Amino acid sequence: MKKQIELHKRKITYSLKISNRARRMRLAVYCDGACVVTVPKTMSENLIEKFIIEKSQWIINKIDLFKKSGYKLGKTNNKAEYIEYKDRAFEIAQKRVEYFNATYKFNVNKINIKNQKTRWGSCSRKGNLNFNYKIALLPKEMSDYIIVHELCHLREFNHSQKFWNLVAKAMPDYLEIRKKLKGNNL
Repeated sequence: MKKQIELHKRKITYSLKISNRARRMRLAVYCDGACVVTVPKTMSENLIEKFIIEKSQWIINKIDLFKKSGYKLGKTNNKAEYIEYKDRAFEIAQKRVEYFNATYKFNVNKINIKNQKTRWGSCSRKGNLNFNYKIALLPKEMSDYIIVHELCHLREFNHSQKFWNLVAKAMPDYLEIRKKLKGNNL
């Protein structure tokens, strides 16, 4: 169900999803500006609004980040959009993987572009790198971070200190970029 709330003098529309399986409240802001709040079945409206207000700065930062990246807010995540940006995302991923892999020299099997709602990328044990088509809509430093992140999973299939040291090899400022991607310190 669609609802509206005023945050920092801005009207924000969000979808409220009531879930039998949810154990806690969850908030997501997608590239298209869609805000989704998932809550347990027994959650009161007062607690839901309090939760959204507590996270208001994060919500605004995320929406502004996507607006700043050139993504047209209000566009739906649909097949036509995926088709429109898929080739560009593949070209970006292919060129930047090649560029960064000159440093790492990892064995890359395949690069795939996917239409995912909640992931920027993933890496398989077979050496396949998967990226969300929306990397084509991000500022270069953020798409580079996602590409380096997944590339480094070819060596370290975890988020250990060894993994982060590998990321830092190509992107010494990865922490700042990661924070921006998560919507902090904009």
